[in-house]
Amino acid sequence: MCVGCGSAAALHVSIGNTPAPPPRGPALGITEDNVNLLWAPGAAPSASPAFQIARRELTALHPTYLRLLVDWAALQPRGDAPPRLEARMDGCARGVSPCAPYAGIRAQLAAIASQQRAAGDARDFRVVVDVFGAPAWAAIGPSGCELPGTSTFARPLRTAALAGYRTLIGSLLAMAASQGVALEWWSPWNEPNDPRFISPQRASCDASASALSPAVYGELARTMAVELRGAGGIHHLLLGELNDLEVGSPHTTSVKEFVGALPADVLCLGDVWSIHAYARYGPAAGPSVDAVGALEDALDARGGCARSAAIWVTEAGVGAPHPGQPRGQDPGGEQEGCRELDRQLLSWYGDPRVQAVFQYTFRDDPAFPVGLASADLSRVFPAYGLWLSWSRLRAEGQPPPTGAACA
Repeated sequence: MCVGCGSAAALHVSIGNTPAPPPRGPALGITEDNVNLLWAPGAAPSASPAFQIARRELTALHPTYLRLLVDWAALQPRGDAPPRLEARMDGCARGVSPCAPYAGIRAQLAAIASQQRAAGDARDFRVVVDVFGAPAWAAIGPSGCELPGTSTFARPLRTAALAGYRTLIGSLLAMAASQGVALEWWSPWNEPNDPRFISPQRASCDASASALSPAVYGELARTMAVELRGAGGIHHLLLGELNDLEVGSPHTTSVKEFVGALPADVLCLGDVWSIHAYARYGPAAGPSVDAVGALEDALDARGGCARSAAIWVTEAGVGAPHPGQPRGQDPGGEQEGCRELDRQLLSWYGDPRVQAVFQYTFRDDPAFPVGLASADLSRVFPAYGLWLSWSRLRAEGQPPPTGAACA
């Protein structure tokens, strides 16, 4: 869904009278919510040397997109109070220092604005808003086939709470406008085919039972589209944000099943779909998953507007052989993982439908360690050099680097 806009074509710059060559291959995006890393070098409040070095390293990547994670449950624990977009964050990595507190989303937007000003326009750090997490007051009660320990965070919204969802969207737009940042791209909900974000996925604990999450997601997407259309300006809906699940279960929904069951009108609310796909390596990780291919096949099977949809990989990266597990201490394993990430990037480079790939995250998240720098910011991993080479060569209109970039 886009209001008042044409295609999302890449912007080009010129030097003198000679236009720069157009970038080649998918644009780079990144997920990072720590303000101490997002400020443009020289524009930031004082910070530790580790933060200063890391923000220069992040800025050097010149990401086209910055994925802004919006945990609604954390921002609005009470329905009778507005979302706390300035709520204090400690600036740690789940307790790991260095730390430096900041004022939540307001500070994030201010830092993003500093990067856009430093670039001279808004070509870098274009925001992609990704909402998730139902507040307790907004969620339905337990139902269907739920995993033990499922909280209100993952449950669908009550119909009356959709008004609160629209209020959240309006609050984000207003806050961004006050900071001079455009919110162009919007994702209705994160990983809607995963029970950690929408639960239950099925009414009964039978993998052959119909999936419930496509209809839940469809209502969120429609609501977001209506709110953004009413706000005016240029906005795109980024559909999907799917976990790369090849096979469904009583608690999950595969990519194929989710897309196949999505209401037809929702398919055409946006012309870009997103998937999460991490690099796996080594015998313990099992076979590689062609997440992009699975999403493309599912969209093609629906036909119509879905067949022409572009693809963004909005979570990518590498850590342990199996994504999300604790990292090892083997430099050889880090190199092997980097080479596997490079193989993925090359396959997406060769696919004209893939328009953007997002690294998750810059600073390692101890709960899902696939970042480019360690949680304590003492070092960068080989994948950082790979992304840096990709970014520089793309900007120069050159083909991608070889695997030697992992060194």
